[in-house]
Amino acid sequence: MSKETVQRESLSKVLSRRDILALAFGTMVGWGWVMLTAGWVASAGVVGAIIAFLFGAVLCMFVGATYAELTPALPLAGGELVFSYRGLGYFWSWFTAWAICLAYIGVAAWEGIAISTAINYVAPFPQAIELWTLNGSTVYLTWSLVGIIGAAVIMVINLVGIKQSAVFQTVGTAGLILSGIIFITGGAILGSPSNMEPMFTGLAEGIGPWAGILAVAMMAPGMYVGFDVIPQSAEEMNIPPKQIANVVFLSILMGAAWYIIMIVAASLSAPAEIRNSFSGSVPVAEIAAYAFGSPVWGKIMIIGALCGIVTSWNGFFIGASRVIFSMGRAKMIPPIFGKVHPKYGTPTAAIFLVGIICMITPLMGRNALVWFVDTASFGTVVAYLMVAISFLFIRKNEPNLDRPYQVKRPMLIGAAAIASALFFIVLYLPFGPSGLVWPYEWAFILFWIILGVILAAAGKASVGPVSAAEREYLVFGEEYARKEILQDYLTKK
Repeated sequence: MSKETVQRESLSKVLSRRDILALAFGTMVGWGWVMLTAGWVASAGVVGAIIAFLFGAVLCMFVGATYAELTPALPLAGGELVFSYRGLGYFWSWFTAWAICLAYIGVAAWEGIAISTAINYVAPFPQAIELWTLNGSTVYLTWSLVGIIGAAVIMVINLVGIKQSAVFQTVGTAGLILSGIIFITGGAILGSPSNMEPMFTGLAEGIGPWAGILAVAMMAPGMYVGFDVIPQSAEEMNIPPKQIANVVFLSILMGAAWYIIMIVAASLSAPAEIRNSFSGSVPVAEIAAYAFGSPVWGKIMIIGALCGIVTSWNGFFIGASRVIFSMGRAKMIPPIFGKVHPKYGTPTAAIFLVGIICMITPLMGRNALVWFVDTASFGTVVAYLMVAISFLFIRKNEPNLDRPYQVKRPMLIGAAAIASALFFIVLYLPFGPSGLVWPYEWAFILFWIILGVILAAAGKASVGPVSAAEREYLVFGEEYARKEILQDYLTKK
């Protein structure tokens, strides 16, 4: 097979800087803050919750620095797959790509659950046709259909083009930010600093407030997932490469500021006993209604938060589908996933796979939300670990690689990113202080591993042996492939 007969699909460069920032921030924030902010404060206290999210931000800034250098150097769809293939080779590249897919799809999966909950709050609909009870939550067909239909709509938006998805993302992000401004304004004007007591909760003998802080910190990486969608869409960016690094850092800082402001707003707006009484509903909406003295404001908050649902959903559709597309293009899974629609220029099969998974998950009920956040966080920190290791290997093996942006003290940054990721990974293990829940969360991870093995086997069976040189071309294209490998490939052919 010569290079001329190897078909390598590519994506169109249409995304502006504003599109990319809206994609990253809108994807990162989403809906989780509406449901979980009061729980974070209850678990760790307002100061404890802020410490937990600052800790998560530090992890993301270290890892973000590695992304900021690698993305403009290798601006190709797939991000983590591309970086880890360059630094660590085929097996670890496949492993890393599948881990970040777990993160993206894990968060995207519960957006269907979130939108059903949000719409039911604004305009209650009949809970009819009981299906089953899962983890204490009764699942009704009418409730699940809202999420299923929502997933189908987001899937169609993604199918018709990345630019259309970007416009949709920008509008939704503006609505999301407006809802946040309303919430913090209400808390600052109508609330009271005395409502913020106690500053720390979750106290445990011997470790003080750290039990509560660690419980919240375990969820923090999943809440910051979104800045890493930037490298997934790098192949579709129409901006100078050096600007990509600025957008990575800015999106992380914006995400950290958002979560901290929402924690403060929730704490100011209502005393602890009131906040904690809303645990079975939509806490931030109920807190806003309490602070403003009218349920109308709760519904306004939900409408704004709906924007967060669709921006997060849309962003993770884009991220997950681009990783799956890059795996298909590299023949790591069946190559059908690496095909681009001739009219719309979108990875059709990859989008359909993500869409189908997202249409199934609303059938799992409201209480599955935390499962998906935790498993997504686990997949996130595993991928972050692999990117940090890849960053160090690429620095060592390719000192002359063209890097539009270079981090200072790369060995220190890489080591800090590795240490931070390892710390969070330990939290999720069974012997860790905040281990993933058995059987539900580990079952989802096991399902994802099995699905990956099946797709890898199917891909190998469908294409046969693929040489390292051919895969080099498929992963990087002629422009970014290592010339000695590509030249050897062309010479032999």
